[in-house]
Amino acid sequence: MTTTTSSRGRRRAPSRMTRAAGKAANLQKPRVILALLLLGVLTSVMLLDGYLRAEVGGDERIRTGAGSDDVSEEVLGGGPILTFRDGQARSASVPDKTIVLTFDDGPDPTWTPQVLKVLEENGVPGTFFLVGSMVARNPSIVKDLVDQGSEVGIHTFTHVDLSYQSSARVTREVEQTQLALAGAAGITTTLFRAPYSSQPDAIDDYSWPVYKQLGEQGYTSVFVDTDSDDWKTPGVTKIIESATPSSGKGASVLFHDAGGDRSQTVKALPEYIKKMKALGYTFTTVSGATQEARSGTQAADVGAAGAERQANSQQPGGEQTGSPPSGAVRPGAANSLQAAHRTATGATLYEGKALVAAVAVAEWTVPGLAIGLAVVGVAVIGRFGMMLILARRHYRLRNRRRFSWGPTVTGPVSVIVPAYNEKECIANTLKSLAQSTHPIEIIVVDDGSTDNTSEIAESLGMANVRVIRQENAGKPAALNNGVRNARYDIVVMMDGDTVFEADTVEQLVQPFADPKIGAVAGNAKVGNRDTVIGAWQHIEYVMGFNLDRRMYDLLRCMPTIPGAIGAFRREAVLEVGGMSEDTLAEDTDITIAMHRAGWKVVYQEHAKAWTEAPGSLKQLWSQRYRWSYGTMQALWKHRKSLTDKGPSGRFGRVGMPLVVIFQIITPVFAPLIDVFTAYSMIFVDFKSALIAWLAVLAVQLVCAAYAFRLDRERYRYLLMMPLQQLAYRQMMYLVLIHSCVTALTGGRLRWQKLKRTGEVGTPAGAGR
Repeated sequence: MTTTTSSRGRRRAPSRMTRAAGKAANLQKPRVILALLLLGVLTSVMLLDGYLRAEVGGDERIRTGAGSDDVSEEVLGGGPILTFRDGQARSASVPDKTIVLTFDDGPDPTWTPQVLKVLEENGVPGTFFLVGSMVARNPSIVKDLVDQGSEVGIHTFTHVDLSYQSSARVTREVEQTQLALAGAAGITTTLFRAPYSSQPDAIDDYSWPVYKQLGEQGYTSVFVDTDSDDWKTPGVTKIIESATPSSGKGASVLFHDAGGDRSQTVKALPEYIKKMKALGYTFTTVSGATQEARSGTQAADVGAAGAERQANSQQPGGEQTGSPPSGAVRPGAANSLQAAHRTATGATLYEGKALVAAVAVAEWTVPGLAIGLAVVGVAVIGRFGMMLILARRHYRLRNRRRFSWGPTVTGPVSVIVPAYNEKECIANTLKSLAQSTHPIEIIVVDDGSTDNTSEIAESLGMANVRVIRQENAGKPAALNNGVRNARYDIVVMMDGDTVFEADTVEQLVQPFADPKIGAVAGNAKVGNRDTVIGAWQHIEYVMGFNLDRRMYDLLRCMPTIPGAIGAFRREAVLEVGGMSEDTLAEDTDITIAMHRAGWKVVYQEHAKAWTEAPGSLKQLWSQRYRWSYGTMQALWKHRKSLTDKGPSGRFGRVGMPLVVIFQIITPVFAPLIDVFTAYSMIFVDFKSALIAWLAVLAVQLVCAAYAFRLDRERYRYLLMMPLQQLAYRQMMYLVLIHSCVTALTGGRLRWQKLKRTGEVGTPAGAGR
């Protein structure tokens, strides 16, 4: 904050505007950061959900037909249980007359509970190889599974073929699954089964390094002796036949409890269990099978090797990278059917719980966002439809030959020009008014300018110009001062950087032939449209603001008279208390107040004003931030109109919801369209997402082209629209989110002066 010093050397207190600017600067930065943080959280949640569904980082490649020259014959011809101890691969087989029921790809909220029920009813355990992303999404099922006495193993986090992945990705897949298990059931495991694996003789030179890497980290890899082929849904009889081992041999039997319709699996399981029991088979887990094989080496490979390696490993926070999180064998699990389980402790436990909690948030948030996206999409398309239909009707109504507002208004009017440091623009503004075809008096209210604005106005020597000086008090106070000093019943308000055409005032005041009309909105145009930022704003003014005003005019709920060009009955302004300083959007505030007082507010498209739009992104952000936040303030101030009766209630129940839906809620959530589109292009289906985005762009181009046609604008500016959708629109979203954050956190801002260049001169060249 700066202070000024008088000629006598005494320090003078900062002006009101200086203090306001300092407060605004202090308020904006943290709220901008918070707005960006919210978008960052949204993006992170979507990426997490996409990762869980294998959309982010997914890899659908499956290797087939590779050689196995690097794999020993002992492994290829060995049993389905593979361990590495002291760097040596050892295989173990399931004892004869023993079945290890294994289930892949779960847990599934539909099928896994049904499988567990069948196992419980028949008194047999199972070994479930779980996908980490499914564990994180269905933690309660995993806990039930462990509590019931079944054993769990790792089936990677995203179900990828690890033979295509780097060593780091392999480690990450198992570590993330361990965290999910820790968060879901408080355990980790030493069992592992690779996706797309089968019998040991299918190990190839690409998958072998993966098994060696994990084996050296203490994992036991489990393969298949007998595949039920239930994933092919061949029928219950065929599933039972395929799952039955030959000649009384023991077997690791593969079923699936997820990955598709598993109704045939659920029906086949009880029949299969009864059949195998009748044949003298017993059922156990992988750990149970290894303990039954009492031949020393086999038992040591699976039970002792895993326990010893875990005991010698370091705990999380000092753990050996990639190794199964160590810890005590679960109480009651040693030498039992769950010997592969370890109790999760320390950082592993808490990180796991955090992962499960984050996934739960994503599971609720992303579907909610998808619903929001659908609602926003419908609202956006509905708005476009309403604008096109009502704008066309408005244009035909106001441009038909016999249309008339009533008797021609010819009486003089007062034009009020509030000015604060407008030395670059004030001369052009007053010279344009001098060309007016309608009799006017011009009142320039100098709001404490420090740049000779008033002197420039007086130096023009215009007889119908009065300059009123006041201490800096803000735009509303300047306008009120002008209204009090106006000689005529109709007052036209404009900005100090705006240029009128010769017939602007004449066109603007004609609606006052209707005594019920209290205010008229003019057609504001962007004068400095030859820059990229100016062209973007030009499109927005024509398509958004002016097309919207046509719609609101017909619905009799015009929410805003633009500050650049508006006309009012003086008595109506005084009746509602003048321009209020309660909000930053005094134009919206007084417009709503007039509706509530029973006055009609209309749009006059033929009254054109050329205004200087912000020339930099920083100035644009500042302006739109003030507009958005001020609109919210005005809506909140007049919230009682929702329950009022009469004209006030009509605006509250028609205009207020439309403004809230179309100018606040829809734009706030509109980034969902872009976020989902970008997400789909990168991680899901680029072509389909691109086609959808181009379709939405085409709809917007049609609306914009029609708006340009109604305003008789040149179409060449529409070439900037695709780029506008990629950059400008996102900025406007952030501004609105920033404004919402400010409103929710109770911030209050004052008027912010924009830097002017004075480049908007006579309108003759502005329309090209």
